[in-house]
Amino acid sequence: MEFADELADGAKGAALPLIRHDLGLSYAQLGLLASVPLLAGGALELPLGMLAGHGRRRRIFVLGGGVVFVLALAGAALAPSFVVLLAAFTVFYPASGAFVSLTQAGLMDAWPRRQPRVMARWELAGSAGAVAGPLLLAAVLAAGGGWRAGYLVLAGLAVAAWLGTWLRGDVPAAGGAGGDGGGDGDGGAGGNAAGAGWAARVREALAALQDPGTARWLVLLQVADLLVDVLTGFLAVYLVDVAHLRPAVAALAIAIRLGAGLAGDAALVLVLERVSDLTVLRASAAAATALYPAFLLVPGIAAKLVILAALSAATATWYPLLQARLYRSLPGRSPVAVTLSSAAGFAGGLGPLAAGLLAEVSGLPTALAFLAAVPPVMLAACARGTGKDPADR
Repeated sequence: MEFADELADGAKGAALPLIRHDLGLSYAQLGLLASVPLLAGGALELPLGMLAGHGRRRRIFVLGGGVVFVLALAGAALAPSFVVLLAAFTVFYPASGAFVSLTQAGLMDAWPRRQPRVMARWELAGSAGAVAGPLLLAAVLAAGGGWRAGYLVLAGLAVAAWLGTWLRGDVPAAGGAGGDGGGDGDGGAGGNAAGAGWAARVREALAALQDPGTARWLVLLQVADLLVDVLTGFLAVYLVDVAHLRPAVAALAIAIRLGAGLAGDAALVLVLERVSDLTVLRASAAAATALYPAFLLVPGIAAKLVILAALSAATATWYPLLQARLYRSLPGRSPVAVTLSSAAGFAGGLGPLAAGLLAEVSGLPTALAFLAAVPPVMLAACARGTGKDPADR
């Protein structure tokens, strides 16, 4: 599922120039294609965790979301106008939340003591999809197709993912087949919450926000994203407009960043067999504290690309480990974790806008220089554990 989701996202980024030419879109419309699905789709995704709960109801939401996931990709392929394409992209966002995010929550419930390792594998699959997306589109174009044919191929692959999900059955509860025990299954606190009224679920989410540990990981997820997705969004522009590199070199830098991120995810799977997740967070934040300013300041092209690769590999570890920490802070309450993640992500969507406004007022170098504060914040926040987990000490 995560591979299929990131495959679509990677192909979308590569297809945007073709989409713009085919539909005659303005830059403002391209901006709307990026922001409206994030905001409107994110708002639609907010109640998913609470509504789905656990067990059979969650499975219905997952399979139903998968159907809409496929239809949204097919709708994008057949879109005759900007409005229809915008609607397809917007619907895709909550469909992905139901199909992908709820499955992630089920995996976190099934292996509560292995959450960082499971998340590392999950992120590795996503990174592979992100790298494969542009390659898939390139293969379709080489075969004589266009971006619409590429989206039809994506829809077909999403059907395969949906069928695999349907045939596989539900994710086993903790303590069952494949689980590791020691967590709450459908009959635990999360299962009771699933059967409670909507008001009770909202109160549970608000109560979770008052827990310092949960709030800590939610905030860090959004802070970390500034040096992951937000930096990636401005990277090519920075390299062309500020570092004065050729567009071809900037495109190569994006490919290096994606490839290094994939390598970092693969290394994380192996490292977590020997080192605790909190130790990895500390080490990667310390490395990024030195690497990011060096990337901005070093003059040579080759040196910039080498440092960018190292930085990308280090920061690739942040999302899976922070997300696993969030789930760990809410044992047996994955619906609450899904809802809070959606709410925080919705708020975090303002990050690119803030960076863009700062770049407009003070210049792109100044805006990106502010991101140098991210690694020290991460390092300080992870300087010591919560005290509730042996792995933290």
